[in-house]
Amino acid sequence: MLVWPAVRAGLTGRCPACGRGPLFEGFLKRRASCEACGFDLGAVETGDGAATFIMQIAGFLVGFSALAVEIAFSPPIWLHLIIWLPLTAGLALALMRPGKGLMTALQMLRQRSDDSPRETR
Repeated sequence: MLVWPAVRAGLTGRCPACGRGPLFEGFLKRRASCEACGFDLGAVETGDGAATFIMQIAGFLVGFSALAVEIAFSPPIWLHLIIWLPLTAGLALALMRPGKGLMTALQMLRQRSDDSPRETR
């Protein structure tokens, strides 16, 4: 299994196994199986990994941006709230679907590599 096509498919919301079928039914609900290749997507468990990484990425970007704006311009607190709260929510929502697709692809690749026979010396 090639890594980059599976990762690219996961990031774009496609089945990591074939790259053709849709990965999601709703915004974040994964399909039970791929419509195109029949791969069992329900067997791939990602847990809360995507949400954890997205919170860290969004928090880092927004936190340091807010700090830079505070140091450079020192705006009132209400302006910070108006700017940074919606930006945090929007960034988290925008990154969540590709993040969950990426985590699904990486978990699928890991499970497949665990199932393959290994050489021993």
